[in-house]
Amino acid sequence: MKIHQIPLLRDNYGYLIVCQKTNQAAIVDPSEADPVLRYIEQEKVEPVAILNTHHHRDHTGGNEGLLAKHRLRVYAHKSDQPRVFGLTDGVDEGDTIQIGELSGKVFFIPGHTTGHVAYLFDNNLFCGDTLFTAGCGRLFEGTPEQMQGSLKKLMALPDNTKVYCGHEYTESNLRFAMTVEGKNPKLAARFERVQGLRARGASTVPSTMEEEKQTNPFLRWDSKEIQTSVKASSPGNRHDPVSVFAAVRKMKDAF
Repeated sequence: MKIHQIPLLRDNYGYLIVCQKTNQAAIVDPSEADPVLRYIEQEKVEPVAILNTHHHRDHTGGNEGLLAKHRLRVYAHKSDQPRVFGLTDGVDEGDTIQIGELSGKVFFIPGHTTGHVAYLFDNNLFCGDTLFTAGCGRLFEGTPEQMQGSLKKLMALPDNTKVYCGHEYTESNLRFAMTVEGKNPKLAARFERVQGLRARGASTVPSTMEEEKQTNPFLRWDSKEIQTSVKASSPGNRHDPVSVFAAVRKMKDAF
């Protein structure tokens, strides 16, 4: 299995997942078609599928252009049938997708949108805009309960799971994280490392699930320091996981 990260638009990432035994490939979240088509030509692979994590145009905008050039299966959550161009296969929790000899598992993770999914190939998680490196997506359609439940589901994956998200937001996410858990030494070390990477124009994606659990404020609802930050921002806020998550998300929205 080989994974190519494709920079798209201003700060999006699409991905090309290649089965090295068959040379067949899947395209994850093509925001635009032309850069993806160049990668396909450059790598001389056979594209067979588009894997959309959710319906937003900055994740599906390239579907039409890719389908004009190639015959592809298009996967997305079954509820996104009218909203994802070219959708052929509506999927749901627990479904599997075959790309050559690679098998991917589908996770239903609503919150950012009501029809958001992630795809897990071996220990590589393609999670769109639900889980970001050091962050999470805004709640455009879902509820705090849904998003916290979705993040908790992803946290149950092994620590060595690689997190491939939809945007290069890590530095700004960590800048916010430092305001709510600045005494976390692993967070401070990650922030310094990421600033160095971004200063060189390097990607900060993927991370690992272990790193996310240690430094991502949206997964750290049990942190006493984050609970104290929430209390200072929202006196009277409860400290159950959903309430802490919702308060941190509200703080980030205003950051």
